[in-house]
Amino acid sequence: MIDPKYPELTDLQVEKLKSYGEIEFYKEPTVVLDFGDQHYDFFVVLTGGIRIIDPVKKNDSLTIHRRHQFSGSSSILSHRTIGVCGETLENTQLIRISPEKLKSAIAKFSDISDALLNAFLLRENALKNNVQGIKLIGSEHSNETYAIRDFMDKNDIWYNFIDSDKEDGLVQMLDTFNLKESDLPVLINSQNKISVRPSIDEIGMCTGVRLELDDEIYDVLVIGAGPAGLAASVYASSEGLNVLTIDSNSPGGQAGKSSKIENYLGFPTGISGRDLANNGYIQAQKFGCTISVPHRVEGIERKEGYYEINSNNTSILKAKTVIAATGAAYRRLPLKGIEKFEGSGIYYSATSMHANMCKNSEIGIVGGGNSAGQAALFLANYARKVYVIIRNENIGAKMSDYLVQRIIACENIEVLTSSNVVKVDGDTYLEKVEIKKNDTLIENNINYLFTFVGAKPCTEWLDTIIDTDAKGFVHTGLTICDNALNSEFEFSQRKPYSFETSLPGLFAVGDVRSGSVKRVASAVGEGSIVVSDIHKYLAQEHQFITNS
Repeated sequence: MIDPKYPELTDLQVEKLKSYGEIEFYKEPTVVLDFGDQHYDFFVVLTGGIRIIDPVKKNDSLTIHRRHQFSGSSSILSHRTIGVCGETLENTQLIRISPEKLKSAIAKFSDISDALLNAFLLRENALKNNVQGIKLIGSEHSNETYAIRDFMDKNDIWYNFIDSDKEDGLVQMLDTFNLKESDLPVLINSQNKISVRPSIDEIGMCTGVRLELDDEIYDVLVIGAGPAGLAASVYASSEGLNVLTIDSNSPGGQAGKSSKIENYLGFPTGISGRDLANNGYIQAQKFGCTISVPHRVEGIERKEGYYEINSNNTSILKAKTVIAATGAAYRRLPLKGIEKFEGSGIYYSATSMHANMCKNSEIGIVGGGNSAGQAALFLANYARKVYVIIRNENIGAKMSDYLVQRIIACENIEVLTSSNVVKVDGDTYLEKVEIKKNDTLIENNINYLFTFVGAKPCTEWLDTIIDTDAKGFVHTGLTICDNALNSEFEFSQRKPYSFETSLPGLFAVGDVRSGSVKRVASAVGEGSIVVSDIHKYLAQEHQFITNS
């Protein structure tokens, strides 16, 4: 039986691909794919083969691509670093295709697109569980280490974490690299290149998640890569628009933090937010969208015919239209000293990384929405005891019924209604949590507290330049106050489009928009529908320029 991760292309598909590349012959074994490369080519085997090697266990072959099989994974579409090595066998003939030419072939031939992308997705899932990638050494209780782990985990960067608190041979290991404990956290790649206390920005660059962006004017700049932003990216790029999508942290947004989404149409057994985001991330790039992370937008200014966006780590970005899809973030609990424990006991998402951290521990979940319910059920598979802490008297007030029923049925979940966390305490990491239930104080040895409360819109970068509601969510279309439009000449000629803000050509979709339904499906819907507004706007601008 053929492994679906390594399918064989048909004779016709191979012939189609020959016109997109060059045929090369290798008499001796030759490295054609090297671990850590960001710009690498795609290969189809005609004769011989390519041996795929784990860069750490260099004597181990993960697989050998034979006749009409092909190399690569989805990272080839995004310029992310490759996590394996590839070496030809003797007397091997290959078709070498550049990433740009490969994207052209994928866009033109649906059968080739399906064969490649299905295999790429399967390979990513298999390889990240078997290939160690880079090493990260640091303390599980370090905020700095957590920030790096969180970024790499959410961006599907393969790494092997070594907890310095539990590693017996730590001193000897550090001595090998001339390091001290004060240097932690450190990253070490397979070539033993060391990065001491690297920034998130540096990690983004060295892994290819963050790109060097060209100085060009894009048709669409999408700010935020949650469900709404990714949907807009997919639909806009599939319709031939030149699209750039950026995010301050990782694809997925709030949905990317959900362990399992079961009420999204088309996935009867559910899908994790991370898988949904990763699929959308690859799908957008399939159609030619450029995605780069991390970039935090600090300001926006409208020039003649386009917008200039100021980001923290790149030159000015320019676009004819901008989509604000920055979503909302959970608020910090109003507790003294809470920031000390963020990343060392207090968290705002629940992923597999967190699950492994809190095995056999007592944990708390603060919040009564669906995200809190999904986190509770997921972490209950690992923790000894889970406390769901909500202010309401009824857990079903804001949570979907299917989650409520499962929480009630779960033996190691206890729901504390009419309750609030009033104090967090510990030395270097969270050790105790004080909960007030009605008028009774309960002290609990909770070491891990997950909070999903009080979402606030991520609109700091808009800096009051557009019309919002009292909570800061962005008004669009007919909800915009009339006096907010008076200064714009364009709006004296027409009404704002459905998802357009009080600034022409600046649109808002998803959770950041006032009046939006805070669900994945509605965010995806808004992200797809806004593209029709953009087409109208671009056509109107073109007509205006033509008539000028």
